[in-house]
Amino acid sequence: MTEVERKRGAAPAPTSWEYAPAPEARDIVTLRERYGHFVGGEWLEPKETYATISPASEEQLAEIGQATPEEVDLAVRAARDAFDNGWAQIPPSERAKYLFRIARILQERSREFAVLESLNGGKPSKESRDVDLPLSAAHFFYYAGWADKLEYAFPNRTPRPVGVAGQIIPWNFPLLMLAWKIAPALACGNTVVLKPAETTPLTALLFCDVVRQAELPPGVVNIVTGDGRTGGALVTHEDVDKIAFTGSTDVGKAIQRELAGTAKKLTLELGGKAANVIFDDAALDQAVEGIVNGIYFNQGHVCCAGSRLLVQESIYEPLISKLKRRLTTLRVGDPLDKNTDIGAINSRQQLDKIEELVQSGRDEGAEIYQPPCRVPEKGYWFAPTVFTNVAQSYRIAQEEIFGPVLSVLTFRTPDEAVEKANNTMYGLSAGVWTEKGSRILWMAERLRAGVVWANTYNRFDPSSPFGGYRESGFGREGGRHGLEPYLEFE
Repeated sequence: MTEVERKRGAAPAPTSWEYAPAPEARDIVTLRERYGHFVGGEWLEPKETYATISPASEEQLAEIGQATPEEVDLAVRAARDAFDNGWAQIPPSERAKYLFRIARILQERSREFAVLESLNGGKPSKESRDVDLPLSAAHFFYYAGWADKLEYAFPNRTPRPVGVAGQIIPWNFPLLMLAWKIAPALACGNTVVLKPAETTPLTALLFCDVVRQAELPPGVVNIVTGDGRTGGALVTHEDVDKIAFTGSTDVGKAIQRELAGTAKKLTLELGGKAANVIFDDAALDQAVEGIVNGIYFNQGHVCCAGSRLLVQESIYEPLISKLKRRLTTLRVGDPLDKNTDIGAINSRQQLDKIEELVQSGRDEGAEIYQPPCRVPEKGYWFAPTVFTNVAQSYRIAQEEIFGPVLSVLTFRTPDEAVEKANNTMYGLSAGVWTEKGSRILWMAERLRAGVVWANTYNRFDPSSPFGGYRESGFGREGGRHGLEPYLEFE
């Protein structure tokens, strides 16, 4: 056979890339049929329960306790007893050892936690595995290092623990938010009562087994589950010294009103409507990946998501063309499939909110683009969405959608970019894409955001403080700044 004949018989080059299913095994997770509350190192049988489900299939996973005010009171009393009877008095270096143990156990059981996080929350397992679990362990490692160095963190001041901390966390990053809250509180010598989100309690309940495995003294960490009534009982309890809340702006405002005039310390990490600003000298392919990571990571269930894309007019068409092409490669489907890029929306309530706001964008005149994709028949799903021709007055440009929906606006000058980026009631985060370091610094100085990323997005590190201002809340979590809310000074 001649060389020409061999070439004629070769297979044609593939025009698409098909991924075979790569499901993560569920049998690594063992679920109980019914969960109570973890109080004083023991399981408390709940008086009331509700069902928690998998948003990808709508199947019931377990019965979860709905904590009553009386059960919340038991948890707070257990935390107070643990605080008064030893935890605050033990040498800080001993507290550090417990935190180190927790961090190592999370690393050892990371696959188990990652599967459960995706099963109960709907996020892709590769995100749980590669982001949530490593960062959760890293926060415990980081604050273990600070536990016996508080006098160096705050020189010329005498730090002491606040007491009992009530902590309420959201459903978008259940385990990571638990780590953000519990690690600094314990490092400073406080005890905690934590309430996970109603829809995603399972990794917090599995964390109770980590607490047992680490041999943490009873009552230092207490976990009660339930809806907003449980959170309300925790916020208003007279023996709670500090409240830390991450969630919606409306609930944060209600908590602030409730605590006004009391001596309780408060930190709030609330909503956002971040601007991701792309200048004409940015590396477009790199910027497209940053845009995708900024808004479609975790189905857009991120308070600091880059949900407003501000593009300089001269590069608008090529950037949007590249972005739309990239969206066609995103895979929507089973969160436990390792190839999935966009998983399930967390709940029916959240899906209804996303659909309502997207319809408002259509009604107001924005142009919508959604790549062709097939989603499962059961569960809660929404295709990645881009709106163009968006005016600043549109609801999709002003309200937090908390889903995989991007609104695109344009600008001509840096001053116009700053004006449009700051045209929001929020102030949590922003992104800047340019090759000029001087422009990055110029923009960061003028953007009203607690966190500004440059040529990247959604980058987190335990040593870097995170938080916002205006209607995105106040206080910081992470870094040395994350210790201060859990301390009083003499």
